[in-house]
Amino acid sequence: MSLIKSISGIRGTIGGKTGETLSPVDVVKFTAAYGTILKKAANGSKKIKVVLGRDGRISGPMISSLVTATLSGLGIDVVDLGPSTTPTVEIAVPLEKADGGIILTASHNPKEWNALKLLNSDGEFISAELGRELLEIAAAENFEFAPVDKLGKIEQNDTYMQKHIDAILAYPLVQKEAIAKKHFKVVVDAINSTGAIFVPALLKALGVAEVIVLNGDVTGNFAHNPEPLPDHLTELSSVVVKEKADLGIAVDPDVDRLCFVNEDGSMFGEEYTLVAVADYVLTQRKGNTVSNMSSTKALKEITLKHGGAYYPSAVGEVNVVAKMKSMDAVIGGEGNGGIIVPDFHYGRDALIGIALFLSHLANQKGGIKSLRGMYPDYFISKNKIELDKDTDLPSIFARIKEKYSKLPLNDEDGLKIEFNEDWVHLRMSNTEPIIRIYSESDFEVKARNIAQKLMQDIKECM
Repeated sequence: MSLIKSISGIRGTIGGKTGETLSPVDVVKFTAAYGTILKKAANGSKKIKVVLGRDGRISGPMISSLVTATLSGLGIDVVDLGPSTTPTVEIAVPLEKADGGIILTASHNPKEWNALKLLNSDGEFISAELGRELLEIAAAENFEFAPVDKLGKIEQNDTYMQKHIDAILAYPLVQKEAIAKKHFKVVVDAINSTGAIFVPALLKALGVAEVIVLNGDVTGNFAHNPEPLPDHLTELSSVVVKEKADLGIAVDPDVDRLCFVNEDGSMFGEEYTLVAVADYVLTQRKGNTVSNMSSTKALKEITLKHGGAYYPSAVGEVNVVAKMKSMDAVIGGEGNGGIIVPDFHYGRDALIGIALFLSHLANQKGGIKSLRGMYPDYFISKNKIELDKDTDLPSIFARIKEKYSKLPLNDEDGLKIEFNEDWVHLRMSNTEPIIRIYSESDFEVKARNIAQKLMQDIKECM
């Protein structure tokens, strides 16, 4: 059983003791802390409004009722979207002129997990500073609830799926007519969550000829590990081949990550979701790109080819967004299949990602595997070292940095070292005594060897 309190949100497992899991008491406490921050910012100048949405998890209705009641008890109005997606809630916050938003989702975690993801008035994740303040308020339980005649109102609103889809259809780079002319046949793995509602509705609106949905019952009983990785998508691959489909689509439970399967059942590669979408966007408008520094270098190569500049960011969506804003990027995201289209909204959004990818594919002579063949083949090796809690991680990183001081280094987020055409990225986990070691090369064995060399260096420094 786990409860992880971080500056980016609160997540934990359902069931167990208060303070050790995401218990009802903890849900109320952290929701009250969030509401207190919003009320403090308004300083009594107006009535506060919060948008709420959830993915398809079993615990969603229970957690939602606790959050709604707590916000109402603070005197905060709630616009409850019900079963929704992370990007849909992000879009709804500014459209509702709300002061913030809460998304109930543990993203790719298994079914026993849930979480409170917290947004500001722009529909973007709250800052690290606000996150720290929230944890302090929750620890002190410094809340003040509203009297009976000033309780918050609760409004149910199920219109935002259509509003999200309409906004995608109106986006200038989405080519609905070109997509419809291709008569695509698509298989979707909706992993028993809200993607089963939103993705088929979007594909129909885009004119996709035939959509086959796998794991389409929104039960929260995930048919497989919900993270959209190759080992978990074997059913999708086999059905794409069996049905002679043009492609397969997989999303995670809250529909902010996206990956594709080729017509022969092979993986397009989650790292290449962003690469392909960026390639399409950059053919339509010139500009810069951003991804976190644990993502493939293929994005940098595509960006330079189109005459733009590429900028790496620290890992984490809030860091990618900050870098995109500072560098005026026209497209960005993360190598885990997270697409961020800044003039649509600053958040990972699988739905706009699907529309842009299909627009790109519709303009190609060949199929999706042919499209993948346009991009270089790089391999990322992902590893970790578990450490004792008293391990001096900063000292280890300093010694590694000194050892490789003659090579190009980036210490914005841990330490990234470039070896000619290859790289390795070392990061300290925010929640565990773990060092993550990601490396990339043009051959899988080279990527693994680089990671193993750095893992040995780390052990020698301990």
